[in-house]
Amino acid sequence: MSLRTWFITGVSSGFGRQLADQLLVRGERVVGTVRDLSKVSDLIERFPEAFHAELLDVTDVAAIREVVERSFAKLGRIDVIISNAGYGLFGAAEELSDAQVDQMVATNLLGSIQLIRAVLPHLRAQRGGRIIQISSYGGQVAFAGNSLYHATKWGIEGFTESVAQEVSSFGIGVTIVEPGGARTEFRYGSAQVAELTPVYDGTPAHSFLKMLDPKNGLAVGDPARMAARIIESVDVEPAPLRIVLGSQALESTISTLRKRIAGFEAQSALAASTDFPPGE
Repeated sequence: MSLRTWFITGVSSGFGRQLADQLLVRGERVVGTVRDLSKVSDLIERFPEAFHAELLDVTDVAAIREVVERSFAKLGRIDVIISNAGYGLFGAAEELSDAQVDQMVATNLLGSIQLIRAVLPHLRAQRGGRIIQISSYGGQVAFAGNSLYHATKWGIEGFTESVAQEVSSFGIGVTIVEPGGARTEFRYGSAQVAELTPVYDGTPAHSFLKMLDPKNGLAVGDPARMAARIIESVDVEPAPLRIVLGSQALESTISTLRKRIAGFEAQSALAASTDFPPGE
């Protein structure tokens, strides 16, 4: 297998860090973006030729374009783009501040959209490449206390699925990765929580508090194994549109989709009742 060049956002922790570590160890080149270079100082020291660190806040659209342009100009071909930067935000919808809403949408949704838009002209010019969008099984399933997170993941999945259809004729493959719960900083450390109000105590809106406490049991997902499966997916042709990682995530997704389909099928007569009659 020939070595590739990868562009990954958010490599300071979580899946981004796991991906960068595994790829660099096997000799591949990685452009990794972070908001603080000190978080990847060890990678810069260990892999001075193969690792190219870039400062980037994905809420800065101009900066996204500058980093993408500079990376392609410097390295020539970039084979795989992994849009990974993002974070979790928990709390009932009315407990979230306007600033929290704006920041989450700017990071998880708009940042990913603008990254993909920025790389597409380059991938088209080189007649191929792979885009991997890190989403979540929360892009298919919704839980109380996660409304804004779900909004961004459902949104980026719709965007990415549409883009996949637009660019397939240029040899560009697109994959949406939907991990379940994993033992990363995303869940146990970096997740943000709204200013909670007592009115929601004891309701499903605050059930996430138990999930975030490691004393109640750790997530079953192994981030190292998940990263390995993501890397392996690049060798699959054609590119799989979706990959679900984690047995609990897959079980929950299938159960949710079955209920959704049953609900739609029960509306067959209602849907047809709004059509013009045949011949009218």
